[in-house]
Amino acid sequence: MELRLPVCVLLLLCATKVSNGGRILVWYTEASHWINMKPVLETLVDRGHQVTVLVPSASLFMNSSEPSRFLYEPFDVSVSVKDIENIFEEVLHFSLYEMDDMNPFQIFIRFLDLMKNNIKVSFKYLDGVVKSETLMKKLKEGNYDLLYADPIYPGSDLIADILGIPLVFSLRFSIAHNVERMCGQLPAPPSFVPGAMSKLTDKMNFSERLGNVLFYALQDLMLEQFMWKEVDKYYSGVRGTPTSACKMMGNADIWLLRTYWDFDFPRPLLPNFKFVGGIHCRPAKPLPNEMEKFVQSSRDDGIVVFSLGSMVKNLTTEKANMIASGLAQIPQKVLWRYSGEKPQTLGSNTRIYDWIPQNDLLGG
Repeated sequence: MELRLPVCVLLLLCATKVSNGGRILVWYTEASHWINMKPVLETLVDRGHQVTVLVPSASLFMNSSEPSRFLYEPFDVSVSVKDIENIFEEVLHFSLYEMDDMNPFQIFIRFLDLMKNNIKVSFKYLDGVVKSETLMKKLKEGNYDLLYADPIYPGSDLIADILGIPLVFSLRFSIAHNVERMCGQLPAPPSFVPGAMSKLTDKMNFSERLGNVLFYALQDLMLEQFMWKEVDKYYSGVRGTPTSACKMMGNADIWLLRTYWDFDFPRPLLPNFKFVGGIHCRPAKPLPNEMEKFVQSSRDDGIVVFSLGSMVKNLTTEKANMIASGLAQIPQKVLWRYSGEKPQTLGSNTRIYDWIPQNDLLGG
């Protein structure tokens, strides 16, 4: 009897620790979205949760064979890595080079083509999950407590509904805040909330406010006709009943906005929308010796860390020289992530690197 009580107490404490951990299913994503998500998943593991990530067979950044503290659930898709690379290249080429020489109507038509192509590929990814009886059976038997997703790819809300589990979104923004407004019911008065990607600010004159109203209306109409209708049709086919994908997205319990309130324009918020900017940041590690020496040489002027994102590594000679020339005119030391040929106009204050440790540079 004397031994039994301590043993029971020990078992109870162990059970309590285990019961605190949840089983979290993570929706697939890509590029910087995945880079941003990984530290969050590591933190969840640190806090005792079991994390399982869905990984498509074709991905530029997700790799189910790499060592990790969370689990991977791979699934097959009918597209290749080369197909994905071509899609990203097409979008980047349009954004960096084509738009400047197009009128608004041409931009609109080209953007529609890119959107239609992206939706088709997104459905091929989703097919790999919902049309795989083996995988769906495994997910249903997984007894997951939560689905965590970046909604750049459709389907996470559909799977959360099928599994009957809560859904948490993590996103920066959607064009014209369409998803947040139409699905999440987030207010966005066009009189003072500029549509995302409209290039407007919250300080608008009458004509700019009118332009903002038209921007919201045009984007809503375009997305409804060429995206939401297609997603609705897909979801309805899977569920066997007419389904609004936007309403299903609206069932998300929490929307995590990857920014700080003071980096955004003033806007109304709902209780389930939370600013979580910087959740991927970590304590800075020491820099490589050569990089540390260059950074310290900046003295009181400071440094500029310049990157065009995870996907843009090369530019045309003309654009690279134009950027290098501009950077050469500032007093700061510049660390530029760039893999192309060294620009002729590169200043003595600028160094180019294939990769730069942004977290360590900015957190030092």
